[in-house]
Amino acid sequence: MKRLFSVLATCAVLLPAISASAQEWKPPTSMKKLPNGLTVVVSEDHSAPTFGICISYGIGFRLEPEGRTGFAHLFEHMMFEGTPNSQKGIFDRVIESGGGATNGDTRYDYTEYIETAPVSALDPILWLEADRLKTLDFSTKNLENQRNVVEEEVRVNVMNQPYGLFFAIDLPGKAFDTYPNAHNFYGDFKDLDAAKIEDVQKFYEQYYAPNNAVLAIVGDVKPSEVYEKVEKYFAGIPSRPTPPRPAVEEKPQTAERREKETDKLARVPALAIGYRMPPPRTATALAGAVAGELLQNGQASRLYQALVKEKQVALSVDGGVNWPLGNPFEYNGPTLMTSFIVYPPNVTEDQVLAAYDATVNELATKGPSQQDLERVVTKMRSDLYAQLEIPITRASALSHAVLFTGSFDEVFSIPDELTKVTAEQVREFTAKYLVSTNRTIINRVPAPASPDAGKSGGAQ
Repeated sequence: MKRLFSVLATCAVLLPAISASAQEWKPPTSMKKLPNGLTVVVSEDHSAPTFGICISYGIGFRLEPEGRTGFAHLFEHMMFEGTPNSQKGIFDRVIESGGGATNGDTRYDYTEYIETAPVSALDPILWLEADRLKTLDFSTKNLENQRNVVEEEVRVNVMNQPYGLFFAIDLPGKAFDTYPNAHNFYGDFKDLDAAKIEDVQKFYEQYYAPNNAVLAIVGDVKPSEVYEKVEKYFAGIPSRPTPPRPAVEEKPQTAERREKETDKLARVPALAIGYRMPPPRTATALAGAVAGELLQNGQASRLYQALVKEKQVALSVDGGVNWPLGNPFEYNGPTLMTSFIVYPPNVTEDQVLAAYDATVNELATKGPSQQDLERVVTKMRSDLYAQLEIPITRASALSHAVLFTGSFDEVFSIPDELTKVTAEQVREFTAKYLVSTNRTIINRVPAPASPDAGKSGGAQ
């Protein structure tokens, strides 16, 4: 997304040795719901005089209505176009001039807006967020501007890039059967071009309501003071009816699905492999997250070592559960474990798949060693704690969890739950879910060269 905010945690986090008795880390955190339906979460962190804020709305790629593909993403952009009370640019200028940062991003199950700043900026930022929740500057000019921005983003990131995000856009479209999970989340140009300002305003009124949002604040704050400020700025915004959540469930897949695509920009072929995952927030899903890390988390992963280093049938291997638009713990509907494999032109698709399947089958048959399991789980816990150490990313995680479940407890319990995953659970997950009848494969190969390619444009 254009305004994608990424926080890289570089600090080291000391963790206890992995064991069934690992202690859950839970900083002081509380929650309150306003009469208008806005849920507010506050988590204290007095390590620095700063705060992070996230407001998530229950509208994401899979939740946008038919005929409105790309609207969730379009609205991420529209929310920065100003309001009748604060014109375009004021939002960014107020926050950044005080040493803060702001951004937003859209995912399958939410759209979020995040800010971080010194605590002295809490009041103006809350005012700004409340202001754009009341109404926006619904002008044709703003719509045309952001529609053009979004469409140019599609051209840059999809149409004019090798592989064109086919592992993120095309693969779910082939792996799933229902509109919510299978449609092009970036948006079809025909839907974006057909949108009128009345359509945009209706979309906003349906989904951007306090009763469809969770506001989380983490930092050097006192909960009582935060609740008082939030009530001051947000309590007067009325709740609004929101559309019912669409049915996102999928019928079980019973046969392998294979597709072939050509790519005029790619120089070497690539595979995208997607396995349907179990429902979120289950023990099986947790074992699947660990399996995904064992198989394809960096150069130490099993697939990288087998395909790139040992058998040399691949140039790169990337992927994971809910990849690349999320992490293994934050999704609220069907998702995939995805592998994106770039391979040499002198290697066939079948050769890559043979090496890939052998690696997966070994995990399904033998399971991981205790040493490998502990290594991966320790890294997963370290990554989670590193994110929770940063106020803005903790606020994001808390906001999403409450939006999905009404509770923030899982944010702090997942690291401990990971220590309880056994090698046998990982093996059982792999044997059940990472099978050919549960997967979709797209082989994307370079398009044949044009007959005129390489010909001189004229006499020299």
